[in-house]
Amino acid sequence: MQSESTSIGTWRQRTVLGTLVLALGFIVFVVLHNYNPLLPGAVDLYARVGVTLVLLAAALLARRSTSLRAYWPLLFAFFIACLATSLDLYTSYWMLNSIRADFNTPAGDALMKLKTSVLIIATILLLTRVSGGTMGSVYIHKGNLRRGLTIGFIAFGIAAATSVPLARFMFGGNNLSLSRILPWIPWLLIFVLANAAHEELLFRGLFLRKLEPFFGPWASNILIAILFTLYHTGVLYSPDVLMFLASLPPLALAWGYITQKTDSLWGSVLFHAGMDLSIILGLWSTTH
Repeated sequence: MQSESTSIGTWRQRTVLGTLVLALGFIVFVVLHNYNPLLPGAVDLYARVGVTLVLLAAALLARRSTSLRAYWPLLFAFFIACLATSLDLYTSYWMLNSIRADFNTPAGDALMKLKTSVLIIATILLLTRVSGGTMGSVYIHKGNLRRGLTIGFIAFGIAAATSVPLARFMFGGNNLSLSRILPWIPWLLIFVLANAAHEELLFRGLFLRKLEPFFGPWASNILIAILFTLYHTGVLYSPDVLMFLASLPPLALAWGYITQKTDSLWGSVLFHAGMDLSIILGLWSTTH
């Protein structure tokens, strides 16, 4: 893990770079969101192709430049994120139709999320290797496994124990009896683990190490927490969106801190998955 002493550049340079990171994050994770894109139809497609190509070109040019080479991994990370989320959006329909699942059921929802996670994770890992990065560069390695799993399982257990009342309080859950929830459990676990895995890799895994040389661990974690919160601004599953969004920065900071301290994603994935239980319980209780 990088330390504060490895941060490079002046405060002015870091401010400019931080603003650029937030701007690129807004474009990739809000305007070109893979679930709720802001642009209509063909405009969205052209914008995705254009932004993806610009990010790739900028990353490759930076890699060839002596003065800009330090920035190329960060630019390439944004290229990967844009490509991965765009592939998810534009392959959803034919991939899901090909397996003829009923996506108005918990099983269908879980399969849809699993498809998204496999595609995004595979794209990130493949392009990380192609660019010369290691699995450790995106926190996919052992790290402090015992600490990560201990934190993760404890957090998951606490979140699971409080998931039903939280689902009722924040996500409009109703009729969440044990007899109704039990048949959902296998699909619920697939959904939350798949979602947590790809979101942790997409944010903490893909970006934390790239930002730390410029900003240090704390500021890098804050930047990623902001991007993660922006990514969720279009949510439709909470009656009180502002309360939901207000809860995300501290959670995102906690997940980033766990990732940095354990040098892996395992703890943050389990913690994240546990917190998603209440969201999905609330959503499924009103739609299935």
